[in-house]
Amino acid sequence: MHTKIKLFFLLTFVSFAANAQVLSIGGDTSEVMDFTISKEYEIGGIDVKGAEHFDKNVIVLLTGLGIGDKVQVPGDKFSTAIENLWKQGLFDDIKITATKVQGKFIFLEITVLERPRLSKFALKGITKSEADDLREKIKLVKGKVITDNVLASTKETVTNFFILKGYSDVAVDIALKNDDKLDNVVVMFINIDKKKKVRIKEINIIGNKSVGTFKLRKKFKETKRRRWWNPFNDGKFDEDNYEKDKETIIAKYNQKGFRDAEITKDSIYRQWTPKRFRPHRHFMASWAFIFKGKPMIAQDYFTPKKTKTSKLLFWESVKRFKTVRDTNFYKRYITIDIHVNEGKKYYFRNITWVGNSKYSSKDLSNVLGIKPGEIFDQETLDAKLYMNPTGNDISSLYMDEGYLFFNVSPVETMVNGDSIDIEMRIYEGKQAIINKITIVGNTKTNDRVIMREIRTRPGQLFRRTDVIRSQRDLSQLGYFDPEKMNVVPTPNPANGTVDIEYTVEEKPSDQIELSGGYGGGRVVGTLGVSFNNFSARNFFKKDAWRPLPSGDGQRLSVRAQSNGLFFQSYNISFTEPWLGGRKPNSLSVTAYYSIQSNGEKRNITNSEGVKVTNPSRASLDITGVSVGLGKRLKWPDDYFTLYQELNYQYYVLNNYGSIFSFSNGYANNIYYKATIQRNSVDKPIFETRGSVFSLSGQWTPPYSFFNGKDYSSPTMSDKERYKFVEYHKYKATATVFTPITNKRGEDGKEARNLILRTSVGFGFLASYNKTVGESPFERFYLGGSGLTGYSLNNREIIALRGYDDQSLSPSTGSLLIAKYTAELRFPVTTNPQATIYMLAFTEGGKTWQKSKDFNPFNVYRSAGVGVRVFLPMFGLLGFDYGWRLDNVPSNPGMQKGQFHFTIGASIGEL
Repeated sequence: MHTKIKLFFLLTFVSFAANAQVLSIGGDTSEVMDFTISKEYEIGGIDVKGAEHFDKNVIVLLTGLGIGDKVQVPGDKFSTAIENLWKQGLFDDIKITATKVQGKFIFLEITVLERPRLSKFALKGITKSEADDLREKIKLVKGKVITDNVLASTKETVTNFFILKGYSDVAVDIALKNDDKLDNVVVMFINIDKKKKVRIKEINIIGNKSVGTFKLRKKFKETKRRRWWNPFNDGKFDEDNYEKDKETIIAKYNQKGFRDAEITKDSIYRQWTPKRFRPHRHFMASWAFIFKGKPMIAQDYFTPKKTKTSKLLFWESVKRFKTVRDTNFYKRYITIDIHVNEGKKYYFRNITWVGNSKYSSKDLSNVLGIKPGEIFDQETLDAKLYMNPTGNDISSLYMDEGYLFFNVSPVETMVNGDSIDIEMRIYEGKQAIINKITIVGNTKTNDRVIMREIRTRPGQLFRRTDVIRSQRDLSQLGYFDPEKMNVVPTPNPANGTVDIEYTVEEKPSDQIELSGGYGGGRVVGTLGVSFNNFSARNFFKKDAWRPLPSGDGQRLSVRAQSNGLFFQSYNISFTEPWLGGRKPNSLSVTAYYSIQSNGEKRNITNSEGVKVTNPSRASLDITGVSVGLGKRLKWPDDYFTLYQELNYQYYVLNNYGSIFSFSNGYANNIYYKATIQRNSVDKPIFETRGSVFSLSGQWTPPYSFFNGKDYSSPTMSDKERYKFVEYHKYKATATVFTPITNKRGEDGKEARNLILRTSVGFGFLASYNKTVGESPFERFYLGGSGLTGYSLNNREIIALRGYDDQSLSPSTGSLLIAKYTAELRFPVTTNPQATIYMLAFTEGGKTWQKSKDFNPFNVYRSAGVGVRVFLPMFGLLGFDYGWRLDNVPSNPGMQKGQFHFTIGASIGEL
């Protein structure tokens, strides 16, 4: 034993001395130094050699030695100095030499050999895209010192990168080669052999009797079996995700009442599985057959005989092939065996309440909603006690009455066989009064714009529902990222108050529209801008233009459309959401002008050189202005709003007879519109829950009742009949968003869930006087994407994907319409910079000319898939492929399926 210890210290000393000399004598010395006798010296000077890229003073500082220090020669300070430099990992050799000794002074020289630096690096054996992704992760830069730690971390980063992609057997080798152009500089070659992906073939659950294997496998989020019919899952294995997924098995058992369930053991093993042998299929060249221990390459093209003997002979030959893992007949797979012990199934029995004075035990039990004999589920119990997203829980019940300091603790008082008694121990505490409200993170929006949307006020009782509603209203503004929004209450139990801090993060809300559409047989270009957080009061302040005055929550929109001489349209609108600044009453003002012509000039020069009206010109001019007032209602609840609008449109026709029954003249469309709406959706983009119900009516004055004209007279022209248009129009729509899945992330926020959007809409247009007839304005047009290049006569264009644009209505429009839609949506990303979600839809709709023909169950149907992309600068972009399910008698040649592209919202919506 003593001999081994001596040998260990001897080898350690020799190894250390081979790499660094603690202190040696060199140069001129005025006295002979005897290292057998320890003597104290004062450092008179320190010089550093060999440091080309490092500051010499820094190297001296790292050693811990300094001029004027007293040192013992020999002594531990020199060993410590060497160790301090070694720890930096920057040098291949370190040596400290005494160059001169004068009396009590000793002069030292530190000689270092720097480690090589990186000139460049190359990734070998992978694709260009993989190399690009990998370069961002390894973070190697020119001039970086190549230390052991750099090599190890680079290898680990590369290895983990490919393991996460499913290449568990990846091999990484790093080679360094001297750069011929520079001294002490190397080129790094990172050689990567990905090998084949290791995929999961089977996940076997062993010992489960009460819960099916399929249901347990389904709970796995990331660990999935590789199946050919699922292109979105490649069956890759990740150990960290696997450990998390194992917990979902226990959670599933706990939901079923098996709270003692456990995973007793699990095993992961490799399995070399041959590809399915199909002797009746044609085999291609280069497949190896082994006969009598010798490989033989198959012919370029042949068909083996379809016999059992050939199949057995084939596998027998493959078994004798020693390097069978390298053949094309085999794939690498992982099999996972999970052994579970279900344990006993438990049930709730008696649930009692202690410490409650605000509410009776009976009331609390009704809110809890758990009956004796129900399966014991800890997750359900927690959801009924604490912060249920729907607000139907005990904690919300108390916090909505100001009991912020409330706490409830379920305690198991008895477990008798398979039954559990629980005592709910409640601490109600004081009712909390709101003391102070602060806002953090608004770099653009003014505090007063945010404060007017917040329902919590200093001096009021704290209410959880007010906080949640405030978050929802702030999200509906569209100025802030809903994913980053947060509320932090800071309670002060000593005085029974609470401070509330609202944290927001601004997101781009302005939009620019640059698009092309098709209408009237021509391509129409559109350019528009919308400033959704505008500030009119700062319009004339020079310092506020950064780049535009903003922060007051107003909306300014400017839009222009044109295809040259044939069509032009200009629109400007302004909205003040809080008129007067005290109440949420909105004011909207819009003005617009459009002209469509046959392309002829308005005026021409006659033979006499005088400008005159062009008789060949045909045109339609539309000028309009509208003023709207909106108001938030408190009854039936505060989700209701009332919007009223007064609109005037003036039409001038000049030889324009393609749409109306008269070609020259003018028409006035003056109407009042009222819309009552209940909107409880949680977010403006990719809604996950809530609903929108809307009922609107639109009325013109009944001119025929008081203007004294005889509309039944056959001598009355259409020009005179429609000089003042009269009609009344009604629409009813309902849209509901229902979460199909209810997954939640690790931070407690909603994860990506499947959302079902269902909607139904009806509309009809009627006249006051049968002798006047139905209005040629405001009619419904159904079919296609719901968009057109431009709208001439206030037509309402409704989408029905899978059909041609406006193909399900006559050219003059329809008076009645019904439409139904069901969309299943799944978010790809909810990032406010680019919100993307996929959808699958089915919808149906139809229009009618007469009320007696109305049949809401006889509609044109379609189905398809699509994607929506919301970009703050461009709004909502839609791409759909619809497949019509019914034939259209008026258009028998219509294609069965077609793509639809939309920008923004539709002109009409049901």
